[in-house]
Amino acid sequence: MIGRAKALLQKISRRSWMKYAMRGVGGADNYERLDLAYTVSDPWNLDSPMERARFDGTDRIVESAFGRLGSILELGCGEGHQTEHFAALADQVYGLDVSDNAIARARSRLPQAQFAVADVTTQPWGDEKGRFDLVTACEMLYYVRDIDATLERMSHLGRACLVTVFSPALRRVGPHLARMPNLHKDWIWHGGTVWLVAWWRND
Repeated sequence: MIGRAKALLQKISRRSWMKYAMRGVGGADNYERLDLAYTVSDPWNLDSPMERARFDGTDRIVESAFGRLGSILELGCGEGHQTEHFAALADQVYGLDVSDNAIARARSRLPQAQFAVADVTTQPWGDEKGRFDLVTACEMLYYVRDIDATLERMSHLGRACLVTVFSPALRRVGPHLARMPNLHKDWIWHGGTVWLVAWWRND
């Protein structure tokens, strides 16, 4: 009973904090507010069953579409929750986030991966076309101002790219994805929550 009450209190506290921290973040490249969100640990509640279902569903699609990979670059890696999953699918995993707090926790969570406080335009691991086998943007396109430029940059860096989008955000993100050539789509469901998974190859 005490444990349940504590969990409920943490949930309410997290939601209240995120409501404050995320003001003015959508579609704004607002790095300061995104870093502010990570003042608390796991601000997105990525240890929840719902998010773990998304990670597992994404893994299944990556394995089915691409098989074993040499390298994955993850945009918006946060504290490295999904990076742990990607690490089982690739020889080398790279993670980017604009939050110093998030990257510090990601490095502690997964010391064998390479992380940087950067965005897709400033990542430090080489700029050549097809530098990475797969570039991912899971649940992060909502926060960038120029989605087309981000997708173009992903397509330059990755031999293939994969994006996940929470279905209510498809009104904003969907038209940009629809312009990508050779686009493939699938869906992840957990209870009443739905995500689109979209991927394409740049060969």
